[in-house]
Amino acid sequence: MIVAVGLDMVDLVRIRRVMARHGARFLSRCFTAEEGAAMAQRSDPVPGLAARFAAKEAFAKCWPERIGWRDVGVRSNERGAPSLEFSTLLSKRLQDDGFTAHLSLTHTPELAAAVVVLERRS
Repeated sequence: MIVAVGLDMVDLVRIRRVMARHGARFLSRCFTAEEGAAMAQRSDPVPGLAARFAAKEAFAKCWPERIGWRDVGVRSNERGAPSLEFSTLLSKRLQDDGFTAHLSLTHTPELAAAVVVLERRS
């Protein structure tokens, strides 16, 4: 059963400004080490960072408790399909409560967007 849907959009210009101003501090504060490493391999990391930032916000809109930026991460499988990964504590909570989170990401040259669907096993 679907219990929540979260949607978020991020302006790429905003992320470019934050990266120019705060660079490494922004990366270490808001992204997991794995996300940072994956984005560093790209010629332009901003669209991927913006999409991942949107994914964290979209998940936060689904989850009833406050979470940290690095409690939620995005990883891509070998075909490039994104999925959410969670800190140990949040992952255990999701598993114990029977939740599964589904993710879709997209971006244009100006915007990145994420949709998270939180599903609970019945």
